[in-house]
Amino acid sequence: MRPPRLASVIERRLLVNYRVAPEAVAPLLPSSLRPQIVRGYAAAGICLLRLGSVRPAWAPAGVGLRSENAAHRIAVEWDGPDGVETGVYIPRRDTGSLVNRWAGGRVFPGEHGHADFEVRETPETLRVAYATRDGSTQVDVTAEVTEHLEGSELFADLAEASAFFRTGSKGWSATRSGCSMDGMQLETDAWRIQPGRITAVRSSYFDDPDRFPPGSAQLDSVLVMRDVPVRWRPLPAMATGAKARAAAWARESET
Repeated sequence: MRPPRLASVIERRLLVNYRVAPEAVAPLLPSSLRPQIVRGYAAAGICLLRLGSVRPAWAPAGVGLRSENAAHRIAVEWDGPDGVETGVYIPRRDTGSLVNRWAGGRVFPGEHGHADFEVRETPETLRVAYATRDGSTQVDVTAEVTEHLEGSELFADLAEASAFFRTGSKGWSATRSGCSMDGMQLETDAWRIQPGRITAVRSSYFDDPDRFPPGSAQLDSVLVMRDVPVRWRPLPAMATGAKARAAAWARESET
């Protein structure tokens, strides 16, 4: 069965970005992908996403679901039929929604782990924290919306950051099989993004010295999206290649 196209509203998307030594990222990727290099760094991060009105694209918004979700992301490139393509590799997705957890990898692409979320928001500040039920992943981020993007070594300004994330709209998610990756592409005619400033961050993924030796992963910037209507287009699965690094996701999720 072909997965349906979905529509939703990004009620809030908090993009927490790290600049990472390419040699630290490369072993985490399937061999069909390679790090996308930005000013000498690999770009990785966490997407903390609240979706509203999630539904088949043909259905009215009033019947849609709402959920808190998270994805760890690494910007990647690969050789497509028409040349080099760019997007993100997602070693792990998590959700607070039982529907998303059941349907991910079955009805629509993207297998999800089970997580509990704690969220506090105002127009100017955001705090999103979550912990997975299997105990493998914890994230706690507090950020403020600002007028300008400052302190980033990945992006010269907000326009450059916005273009980077808009063109990297294809996401490849690890699966338990380890043989292929689920694909999904974000589409919107209403792209808008705001700069922010991190006031506190804790990530069991990026703070893990076994995964990222000290100094190899550094917080770079944070971006905020709010109230953006989007569509989600399923992509044909992509083979992982000989390394099949995605199998590690399955081992972490079997509790």
